[in-house]
Amino acid sequence: MSKNPVVHFEMPYKDVKRVAEFYQKAFGWQMNAMGAEMGGYVVAQTAETGEDRMVKTPGTINGGFYDQSIKDASTAPSVVISVPDLKEAIKNIEAAGGKLLREPDEIPGIGLWASFTDSEGNRVSVLQPKNSDYTDKVRSNS
Repeated sequence: MSKNPVVHFEMPYKDVKRVAEFYQKAFGWQMNAMGAEMGGYVVAQTAETGEDRMVKTPGTINGGFYDQSIKDASTAPSVVISVPDLKEAIKNIEAAGGKLLREPDEIPGIGLWASFTDSEGNRVSVLQPKNSDYTDKVRSNS
């Protein structure tokens, strides 16, 4: 079995209030707007999580919504794949024919994140969770 599971989904929104109300009413998801300091991101809690923010029920994932009016934002849904080492994952993605869309970013309290296109042009993201050796190395080299 792969050590790189899908752990999150992302979709764009045009109207933050409308998207939050829709998913809360339609599916009972807890929608948490993160505010301007987090780029207007809305966390969608679809499953119960523990103190570590990880889902308690195997096979379930949470997700989020981003403002599609942000420069270079994708208008298509995507998934986020957890990786133990972001630097190695990027090398593997590029070796397999994928293209990094931008340099990795640190998501405060979450980890290191990067977005890429796969061999078919799909936008996908990879996330190295905060509690990993590589994240600590990146911080110490900054």
